[in-house]
Amino acid sequence: MILPKCKGEIKTSHGSLDYIDKYSSIDSIIHRRDPRIKIIAFVLFILCVISTRPESFLAFALYGVFIFALILLSKIPIKYIIKRAIVIIPFVLLIAVFIPFLKKGEVAGGYSFGTLKVTVTYDGLMVFWNVMVKSFISILCMILLMSSIKFPTFLKALEELKIPRLIVMILSFTYRYIFVIQDEFQRMIRAKESRSAGSKRWLHFKTLSNMVGVLFIKAYERGETVYLAMCSRGFDGTIKTMHNHRFVKSDFYFLLTVIITLASIGIIGSL
Repeated sequence: MILPKCKGEIKTSHGSLDYIDKYSSIDSIIHRRDPRIKIIAFVLFILCVISTRPESFLAFALYGVFIFALILLSKIPIKYIIKRAIVIIPFVLLIAVFIPFLKKGEVAGGYSFGTLKVTVTYDGLMVFWNVMVKSFISILCMILLMSSIKFPTFLKALEELKIPRLIVMILSFTYRYIFVIQDEFQRMIRAKESRSAGSKRWLHFKTLSNMVGVLFIKAYERGETVYLAMCSRGFDGTIKTMHNHRFVKSDFYFLLTVIITLASIGIIGSL
């Protein structure tokens, strides 16, 4: 019996984990910094970007130059970071694209679609610009941060920064088991493809809906099993890592440089 060829690439959990931590072991100025310092620095960066006035075009340009300078220092390929940012930006765009048509103010232009007439305002365009540019820079910051730290180390740093343990544990289990669920779904896809040769396309959608339900039940059962196994082993909710974090002078110099640069950009933008 000849089975139909399964479409799509079957990825293992190892490959998926490698995708997340692909460039986290590079030896660079950014990678060598203490993860707690990096988290503080990039959160400050994002807060400064968010608090910048929409009309401060020069400030946003300088923020862009600064984040790309950090990317170059990290030695992470810019193409890799841009590709990951492009995946997220469309979700922001889907929300922000309606703002120019809904915001009241001076009309910049009008469009007619049959009996429907819509207008675009200058205030709406400014809000749209504000949302998109701040989202893009913030996304680049987060991608650079996550790409320069191994995820278990990132979780340990969050714990040491006194982030609520529940949030840290949710992130930990998501990171650890989302790829297990993905592999389970891939096995179900292969089983479906091997049993549905020559079937009608609409039957595939019905089968997929059933598969989603079964996957939810399997994920719930897996979660219960893991919880009982961890309780039986005395797990106390603490993230364990091979190395302890320790501040050095270069970490403080890095944080001080970031703060001074952000403050300078803020002053320039306010002029």
